[in-house]
Amino acid sequence: MEDMKVCQSCSMPLMEEEHFGTNSDGSKNDEYCVYCFKDGAFTDDHTLEEAIADSVNWAELAGMTKEDMLAHATAILPTLKRWKKD
Repeated sequence: MEDMKVCQSCSMPLMEEEHFGTNSDGSKNDEYCVYCFKDGAFTDDHTLEEAIADSVNWAELAGMTKEDMLAHATAILPTLKRWKKD
């Protein structure tokens, strides 16, 4: 199975052109979704812990239980570019 491109902040699948965020020059940003990154900047100043806690608000839309979304976010978000510690 081919690797699916996901937002490097929230892990939302980036499957449609309108899902991609934008750079400061208005061009498409291919690493972050429109909900996390707009006009060259993050749309929030969440900490990783806050982003994980907030993820449960998207569970139903993602077709997951809140518990499964929390487990997913806890496992995946720390590995994404925005949150990964070098």
